[in-house]
Amino acid sequence: MNNNSNNNAEDNATDRKTLILTGASRGIGHATVQYFSQRNWKVITCSREDVPEHCKRDPNWADHIVTDLNDTASTQSFIDRANEVLDGEPIHALVNNAAVSPKTSYKERLGCLNGDVDTWREVFELNFFAPLMLCRGFASALGKGEGAVVNITSIAGHGVHPFAGSAYSTSKSALSALTRELAVEFAQFGVRVNAVAPGEIETAMIGEEYEALIPRIPMNRMGEPTEVASAVYQLCTPNFGYVTGTEIFVTGGQHLF
Repeated sequence: MNNNSNNNAEDNATDRKTLILTGASRGIGHATVQYFSQRNWKVITCSREDVPEHCKRDPNWADHIVTDLNDTASTQSFIDRANEVLDGEPIHALVNNAAVSPKTSYKERLGCLNGDVDTWREVFELNFFAPLMLCRGFASALGKGEGAVVNITSIAGHGVHPFAGSAYSTSKSALSALTRELAVEFAQFGVRVNAVAPGEIETAMIGEEYEALIPRIPMNRMGEPTEVASAVYQLCTPNFGYVTGTEIFVTGGQHLF
């Protein structure tokens, strides 16, 4: 990670803002951490994997906690540990990014009839219940910072996707609904809750078969992780201070069909 805070800092050192983000080790999560760090935000993260050594040298990356968000006890442990690191300080942004989309080894789409029910429970634990637990666990710190929550949903939550399975799609649809519910309840604390729904973004999750979807995208290309990260960031700034309960589609127009 390159730390460009000297050139791009938008906050003074005395009033640096704090981000908590899940699923930070790669893809959209990693790009989002970089985006915030380059703007001098202090970052606390978690994922199942450790972060690269060069990222640990980023002075804005305050802590990374190896966590299995599929496990309720591990999720609660992360909440407790992060609150210890905060030591009473506020949170200005919580980004619920971690998610799982099960695939078969032979590229068959996992639908409602051929997917294992236990796998469905695991998907919902990570994609839906973990964000709920994190919002509850960090509610007080978010209120202190009059912060923002951004849930990373998906275009797959708004229609039947040719590759994303039914468990993933319905969990993301549920997360969209949770965003609306949280927005109403968190408003009393001065906290805004929104969602960003990416379309086909060039990450490790994208296989060769996704190339066939490009003709269905009006902008005729896949998106980049930084384009999602920038949308997330804007939702966490005063520029969007009167926006809550909203879902922004970063899809190149694909969601229009």
